[in-house]
Amino acid sequence: MIHILDLQFKGLPHVIAAFLVETTAGPVLIETGPYSTFPNLVSEVNRVGYNIEDIQHVLLSHIHFDHAGASWALAEKGALIHLHPFGKKHMQDPSKLVQSATRIYGDEMDTLWGALNPISEDQLKVCDHGEKVIAGDQTFTSWHTPGHARHHIAWQLGNVMFTGDVGGVKIDKGLIVPPCPPPDINVEDWNDSIALIRQSTADQLYLTHFGLVDDKESHLDQLQHILNDWAQWMKPHAEAEASISEVTPRFEQYVADQLRTFGLSGQAIDQYEAANPSSMSVSGLMRYWRKKMD
Repeated sequence: MIHILDLQFKGLPHVIAAFLVETTAGPVLIETGPYSTFPNLVSEVNRVGYNIEDIQHVLLSHIHFDHAGASWALAEKGALIHLHPFGKKHMQDPSKLVQSATRIYGDEMDTLWGALNPISEDQLKVCDHGEKVIAGDQTFTSWHTPGHARHHIAWQLGNVMFTGDVGGVKIDKGLIVPPCPPPDINVEDWNDSIALIRQSTADQLYLTHFGLVDDKESHLDQLQHILNDWAQWMKPHAEAEASISEVTPRFEQYVADQLRTFGLSGQAIDQYEAANPSSMSVSGLMRYWRKKMD
């Protein structure tokens, strides 16, 4: 059985999920959320009948704070953390991650994300492309899926794929959008990763932002359309060497208009902005185009 755990990020429902999978060897956790929501994670694990200490395996899609920030707290309780090889050194020594994020979030770091402490090497298990992680009666397959981040894994369990961020953001019945923060956004790689998910035997997707998707093909169609739409919207601004501060309000308005056209308003737009801040996509996509133009 798969349980969706709502971490209530920023006090909002359906923004960040973790997933608990029951196995004959105990529960496996996919994603941890940030440490700022760790009390909510503990509560949600209790709600579905387990204690946080029962979790001995954590599978990360990637090491961004909203997906992996509480990993160290699970490791302190004995869990083995499974992740992409490119993420290992940053989880052993997260100082560069913290410094980079602090430049962006400043005084909001603690309230948004909480602490990020080192994890010892013997509790980090890197997973190659196609590698299998067996926990009791369940087998998870690691698919390297760059595009959102070079250290991204989509985890397959039978006909289910836990897509992290490469599967996009869809909150309730809203628009499907691609989170595009710096520094690793690569549209070509992301399209290749979408193709991998299409070609997989998985027919259900579990999105960290947020929940279960049953219509895989139409979901991926819309994700791919919006990804390429956003990239093309940003291209002339990058070519004109426009400043981030100049482009950000225009793009925020563009995204808000897309969401409103889709019928969203009020809290729904707040949820999308919490899960996928438009300003981060400006920085990521501008960086993507400038690297291509160099």
